[in-house]
Amino acid sequence: MKLSENEADVVEASNIQLLHSLQTSIPHTLAFKGKWSVIGTKLSDLQSQLSDLSDLPSTALSVETLSSLSQTLSQALSLSLVCHTGNNLPGGKLKTQNDVDSISAKIDSHVRDFEVLMKSGVLHDGVVSVSVSKREPIRVESRNLITRLQIGSAESRNSALDSLLGLLQEDDKHVLIAVAQGVVPVLVRLLDSSSTPEIKEKTVTAIARVSTVDSSKHVLIAEGLLLLHHLLRILESGSGFAKEKACIVLQALSHSKENARAIGSRGGISSLLEICESGTPNSQAIAAGVLRNLASFADTRENFMEEDAISVLLALAGSGTVLAQEFSIACLSNLVREDDNLKLLIARKGAMDSLKSFWDSAPAVRSLEVAVEFLKNLASDERLVESIISDDFIHKVINVLSCGVLGVRIQSAKAIYRLGCNAKARKELGEFGCIPPLITMLEGKAVEEKQAAAKALSTILIYSGNRRIYRKEQRGILSAVQLLDPSLLNLDKKYPVSILMSLTNSKKCRKQIVNSGALLYLQKLAEMEVEGAKKLQETVDRGKLWGVFARGYPHTYSIKERAKGYWGPATSSWSPTSGVLPFGLCTTASSSPNLSLKSLLKFVREMNSEMVDRMLNKVRLNSRTATGTSSPTASGE
Repeated sequence: MKLSENEADVVEASNIQLLHSLQTSIPHTLAFKGKWSVIGTKLSDLQSQLSDLSDLPSTALSVETLSSLSQTLSQALSLSLVCHTGNNLPGGKLKTQNDVDSISAKIDSHVRDFEVLMKSGVLHDGVVSVSVSKREPIRVESRNLITRLQIGSAESRNSALDSLLGLLQEDDKHVLIAVAQGVVPVLVRLLDSSSTPEIKEKTVTAIARVSTVDSSKHVLIAEGLLLLHHLLRILESGSGFAKEKACIVLQALSHSKENARAIGSRGGISSLLEICESGTPNSQAIAAGVLRNLASFADTRENFMEEDAISVLLALAGSGTVLAQEFSIACLSNLVREDDNLKLLIARKGAMDSLKSFWDSAPAVRSLEVAVEFLKNLASDERLVESIISDDFIHKVINVLSCGVLGVRIQSAKAIYRLGCNAKARKELGEFGCIPPLITMLEGKAVEEKQAAAKALSTILIYSGNRRIYRKEQRGILSAVQLLDPSLLNLDKKYPVSILMSLTNSKKCRKQIVNSGALLYLQKLAEMEVEGAKKLQETVDRGKLWGVFARGYPHTYSIKERAKGYWGPATSSWSPTSGVLPFGLCTTASSSPNLSLKSLLKFVREMNSEMVDRMLNKVRLNSRTATGTSSPTASGE
């Protein structure tokens, strides 16, 4: 906002006159001459700044700052005149000394304020008469408020914070603009201990607003340990409202290992657990969210144990708001992930009851993702599987396999994989109907979903009853074969290989595997040395060849026909491209000692799909010749 020339000129003229008078008065002071000499040096800096300021357009902020300077210079001039009297000071020596020190500090503050004012660029904003974009007014206002936060009195800064909060709450884009103008470092400095409690509360509220915009979080992270230090102090001694806002910021900062370690080592976990016990419902949920993030790092778990966090988290999981329960269960899940002893301890303290209660009362399926993940982590301890079965969690896991939330389905399949390591659980999982939805998941869009389902099936198909169920599913084999495709990346092929391998005892399944195109994939997977691929390839190929022999085996002919060698001329030098069976398989009946299992297996190993097709053509040709039918054309051959 541009002011009238008269108003700006009056303020400027007043300062010039006061400054000149004060500089004239200082050499005549008799009391505290050293202190006044220092003040005189500061006045020289101030005079230079005022000269630079006079060349720029006047704004409300500059006039406000100049008016504040006028008051200080007027007080300084009056005090300097008092000090002309030497030791005969009306207010006493001690009081006068304090007044001189106060004036010196105020002049220091003015020098800093004018320096900020000149560097901020807000004075140049007055030159722009037409905005170059719709966002330009927001940029100008942001720069103005950021400057106000750095200059003037506590009341002035408090007022600027109110305006800044209003600006930030309007739109996320306003947050991005303010961050780009440098608001975050200024706010962090305002959290210093010299600020009033009211200013600290409003400042942490502004920082919390910034932390809710994802693209601005990196600026907060860049402030590092200084910001963490201020936030942890607020957790210890701030108001309830300030603590809640500090937790919001910590939730954004606690995703990095370094910050998590710093929070844990500086007593942050203890403060957060206190909030979980006695804070407002909303602050309890946010504090539990911070603890969830911290618990995902191994370095902080010792701090949790030292603070007896398990009891607090279990209590919150059973009585807090839905969000507080969700975060506390997620925190417990992270804590037990790699610690079997802790799993047992938590189970003994009632974790199963808390989990079951939350599961049954969850308002939305999406909330169950953390519950299923917690169950999955507990199920990795064989000692707890019986409890999981007896508490009817198997039904619960299967019920969410078909839900519409991807994350819940994936965690459910992973839980089944863990439970599938137990024989009793494997049997019940199949009987209660987990196989059809898992097959559906094999055809899901997300690779992670496909893999989770394949892992689960590879485990539960160890039980023969589950294999019978799987064979009855129309798309079971085709869905598994499609996962063998090498072009499907980021999926471990050993799991679909395991599924198919478990079905190869069935002749019908082997045929379905071949008809689904598995051999082409298996050839490539075997070359890639995928676990189990070569064995599955050999097993399926062997089944294919036995089918060939069954259709045209010599024992279907008469003794005389066998002697004619309808299976091709006997030869001791066989090559894969000849299309003729090796000597050990020629012109002999099924009872012939030449048709040994060893020679057959050798033959199978040396043949691929192309060779088998060529062999089939040869068998058909020989069969037609024996029955007197016309031979196929060259092209047909």
